[in-house]
Amino acid sequence: MGTPTPPEGDVVLIVDDVPDNLAVLADVLGAAGHVVLIATDGERAIETAQRTLPDVILLDAVMPGLDGFETCRRLKAGEDTREIPVVFMTGLTETEHVLAGFAAGGIDYVTKPIQPAEVVARIGAHVQSARRVSRARDAIEASGSAIVVVDGSGAVTLCTRQAVRWLAAFFETGPDETVLPAEVWRWMQGAMGGEAPKVFSRDRAERQLTLTYGGPVTGGGFLLKLEEGRRVAEPVPLTDTYNLTPRELEVLLWVAKGKTNRDIGDILGLSPRTVNKHLEHIYEKLGVETRTAAAAMAMRGVRPEPERVDSEAPES
Repeated sequence: MGTPTPPEGDVVLIVDDVPDNLAVLADVLGAAGHVVLIATDGERAIETAQRTLPDVILLDAVMPGLDGFETCRRLKAGEDTREIPVVFMTGLTETEHVLAGFAAGGIDYVTKPIQPAEVVARIGAHVQSARRVSRARDAIEASGSAIVVVDGSGAVTLCTRQAVRWLAAFFETGPDETVLPAEVWRWMQGAMGGEAPKVFSRDRAERQLTLTYGGPVTGGGFLLKLEEGRRVAEPVPLTDTYNLTPRELEVLLWVAKGKTNRDIGDILGLSPRTVNKHLEHIYEKLGVETRTAAAAMAMRGVRPEPERVDSEAPES
């Protein structure tokens, strides 16, 4: 048997317990070039979605047994089905029902009686949007980046596989976690308002996870970038022995973590020129002439052996 040919049109799963509604919608969407699947209850809808992964789900809000809201919540909790856009169909136009649909994970809604042209237009728009997001996510995953995007409530809207692994290792989150760890979200809210530094770190044994707040992203949400590396011990003796100021100590710690002057400036809210001035004072107080020597002292808390000045070009 040969490899099955994938459908040419977008796949739409329609979920409604009224056969007449299913027939009308199937005819309209089929005529528009879509491949139509149908389900008459929530349980069957979930099974079909897991098996076929449709491009979009058109879901009746009010059904006997498992209603549309709970069906949507279960779809959004599934690893394979969480990214499928769900459009609610409802005759309930009261604000609380509309909000309930969005709270359950729906991306849009249409009201009954259904207007065919409106449904076709909305389906097409959401499929194209979902595909753009999917392509962007695939590109990020391929790069190996550890990225998290959250909405204004701290709910995770995008999380790469590497980010999932590191969050699980350092914060004991599960693979299906849908919100940031509480302490991370508190820090992030402070970073958004300028009341906290843009970098948050968490240690585990000899490793350290660094989260950097990247600001708002196009299309909504806020970006976090994660990096994992060897933990750098706090060089407390240096402050006493070499009379470093708190700001100089912060700069030195980030130098020890391999950050450039520009990176340190972004983290601490300083210009690269100001960072360089702090480094000049640090070198003088520590009695060294290179970043490598200063970083070594930060990591070991001791004065290194003299080294050749020409072994390293100074950073501009």
